Amino acid sequence: MTASELDVLVVGGGIVGAGAALDAVTRGLSVGLLEQRDLASGTSSRSSKLVHGGLRYLEMLDFGLVKEALEERGLLLGRLAPHLVRPVPFLYPLKHAWERPYVGAGVALYDGMAMTGKYEMGVPKHKHLFRKQLARMAPDIRTEDLHGAIRYYDCQVDDARLVMTIARTAANNGAQIATRTKVTGFIREGDRVVGVTARDLENEVDLEVRAKVVINAAGVWTDQVQELIGGDATLDVGASKGVHLVVPRDRIRSECGFITKTEKSVLFVIPWGAFWIIGTTDTPWDLDLAHPAASRTDIDYLLGHVNALLKDPLDHRDVVGVWAGLRPLLKPVMRKGEQGETTKLSREHTVANPVPGLVLVAGGKLTTYRVMAKDAVDHAIRDFVTAPPSITERVPLLGAWGYEARTNQRVALSRASGIEVGMIDHLLGRYGGLIDEVFELIRARPELAAPLQGAPLYLAAEVVYSVSHEGARHLDDVLTRRTRISIETFDRGVHSARPAALLMAEALGWEAARVDEEVDHYLRRVEAEEQSQLKITDQEADEARVRAPEIV
Repeated sequence: MTASELDVLVVGGGIVGAGAALDAVTRGLSVGLLEQRDLASGTSSRSSKLVHGGLRYLEMLDFGLVKEALEERGLLLGRLAPHLVRPVPFLYPLKHAWERPYVGAGVALYDGMAMTGKYEMGVPKHKHLFRKQLARMAPDIRTEDLHGAIRYYDCQVDDARLVMTIARTAANNGAQIATRTKVTGFIREGDRVVGVTARDLENEVDLEVRAKVVINAAGVWTDQVQELIGGDATLDVGASKGVHLVVPRDRIRSECGFITKTEKSVLFVIPWGAFWIIGTTDTPWDLDLAHPAASRTDIDYLLGHVNALLKDPLDHRDVVGVWAGLRPLLKPVMRKGEQGETTKLSREHTVANPVPGLVLVAGGKLTTYRVMAKDAVDHAIRDFVTAPPSITERVPLLGAWGYEARTNQRVALSRASGIEVGMIDHLLGRYGGLIDEVFELIRARPELAAPLQGAPLYLAAEVVYSVSHEGARHLDDVLTRRTRISIETFDRGVHSARPAALLMAEALGWEAARVDEEVDHYLRRVEAEEQSQLKITDQEADEARVRAPEIV
């Protein structure tokens, strides 16, 4: 990136930053991306993991936003990422008889918008259920006070894998992507931003990267980036904390997930393989942005609301994993003068141009990342670059090609590899057509076909692949984002830490001392998180969480 001037430099390796890099590079532009930690290490790995239109936005009469999100849902499911995005059935329990026509009309409109969009709907239509049907479908839900339910479909995705796959697709098309590289300032020529100064945190090297335009997609760190510019802020971005719990699938007998309104927001119970995800909270957060902490109060809040629906209540012993993420809350600040005006592109996201050569994009949600990225690049290059329009609606992500064929061949793949069919399905849902690359590693080293010690849902090969193909640099990258071992095992990945680190050591050339350091860092992080989850207040939880040191 330092060798010559780029057309576009993206700051931030979350969903929007990765999407902007892919959008720009597929237009034929030279592109770089800098991320201060790991890809998706912030908000983009800590969401509800839903690709959805946002049913609750219909109640706010935000029809345009819902339609846009439903179109993106259909595009991701049918064309861009069919290997990563999958339909999920949800039950909307009806507590009062009058809710059936009211909620039913809303869900019918939701499906209608999806069917009349630009892309195929991709999921089944909704269906009305009465009390006996609901009891058969979800035997652990208390039905005596309900008037049945409505079943409808949305989609889910492993958010961190989606970000990483978008970034890999961008790199495959020529983008240059560097993680663990922190932007420390902006290079100015007169009023114009012409690049950034940055610090390679792992090698302790200072860099200068020049670009015709810089796109800042830093999410909840937007205010910190604006401080590097100086002057008045163009966007005011706060943070709201959302906490999620993971519990074993056998603790709630139900064929579907379910959704219900709370006094503050919406409660989702989402199927997630062998588990359920329960979320979410919505509370202001003004403490450490890198490591938001879930408190016991947050966990009690979620358990209390889900237990109101269940015959057999959950308690803290049922919780396998917990995570807290931050939503960027966007409050546009209008300033006088041409350079200070904010361009409001939808009710969900905003693109701003505070000084020449710098574009800020903030707000939005996971489902509409592609639209946000397109808007940001359109805005960035409008004055000086002649480039084709965005084509990302026609660029499948890596792994999409070959996914259906390999799925049809799943039994043959199992016989040829000696790996059981259930594990083949797991690999297809993570790698799609790239499953052949995982098999290449196993052919070269047959011992990698064994499950990872302490995490039987993953193969040892997946740890090595995380390093060799997916840009993982640290143990935390693998156990928390390339896999979900940190939230899918009762010990939070403690027993897998050293076996995984030893596999990474072979690929990255780590010596024994480095392996010990990586394992120690991970164990201290887990301990700090578990301590924070015993605290009552956010302040106490934050103090406990920040005691764990950073790896770089």
